[in-house]
Order: sequence, then structure tokens, then C-alpha cells
Amino acid sequence: MTRILRPILTLLLAVLLGGIATAPLHAQDAPSPPPRSDAPPPRPWSSLDPAQRDVLAPLQNEWNGMSPRKQSRMLQRAERWVTLSPEKREEIRRHIAHWQQMTPDERRQARENRRKFNELSPQQRDQLHATFERFQRLPPDQREKLIREWRALPPAERLHWDERRGRDRPPAPPPGGPGQP
Repeated sequence: MTRILRPILTLLLAVLLGGIATAPLHAQDAPSPPPRSDAPPPRPWSSLDPAQRDVLAPLQNEWNGMSPRKQSRMLQRAERWVTLSPEKREEIRRHIAHWQQMTPDERRQARENRRKFNELSPQQRDQLHATFERFQRLPPDQREKLIREWRALPPAERLHWDERRGRDRPPAPPPGGPGQP
């Protein structure tokens, strides 16, 4: 019996080991998996309808090189764009123009500032908004003076600006303003 089992076991072992050894070779021949179903298909510029092309015109030269995911985000924004008031559209255009004029370092700093702002508590955000509004109400010459003084300070001293400049603080907001009960 062992004489019969030994060749069968050897053959079985050879088949098993051969299957394991050739599996990587078959894996190389296998077709690549289809793209993920949640990824949108690419949309060539020519496939956009006239309204979409009108809204997305600034991106025409870059459109066909964008990832399908980015194209999808831009199309969603374009859909939202047509629902905005003309005033809001103009405000967004100004922001976009300002962003495009920024250097890469200025953009990086703006992203970092936005990240830090989003990490603030709601109370800290309200306080920051109130301080900004007080600053905006200052006469232009006083604002410029404060900006020059701020820029002249080393970063470590900027952290204590309120303590150093308490006497020159912008006026407090009127009762019932942001951050007020």
C-alpha cells in the first residue's frame, strides 16, 4: 500500500508545488482590474454642454489633463455657480483672481492659515471675526500704522501683541455684536 501511496503523494506534492510556483506567472498575465466603479469616467472638453463650457472656460486648456475626479468636482461647482446671485459670483471671481496672482509660497501660507483657522474653537473664531471687524472700522491711516508695526515685529513678539498694545487696541464692538451675548 505504501508503494502505491508514495508515487501518488509525490505526484500530488509535485502538482501542488507546481501550481504554487506557476501562480505568480499567471498573475502577471492576468488583465489589470477594471477601474473602480466609484471613480467617474473622464469627460473630454468637447463633451461638455455649452453652459458648462461657459462657466468652466478658464479651465479649458487644462481640462483634458485633469483627473476624472477633479473634473467631477469642477462640474459640481459649475452646477452650483449658476444658482448664485450675480453679487456672489463677482465676489468669487475676485477671490479666484487674487488666488491666481499669489505666489506658490503665498498660497501655501494661505492654506496653512485656513487649516489653523479651522482648528480654532467656535468661540475663538467668533473672537477673531470680532477683532477683524474692529480693525476694519479703524481709519485707514491707523490701520496702515498698525500693519507696519505688526510686520516690523519678530514672530515671537507678535504672539504678545495684545499684551503690548492694549492701550492702542481697536475699539470694542457695539453691544450685541459678534461674540457678545
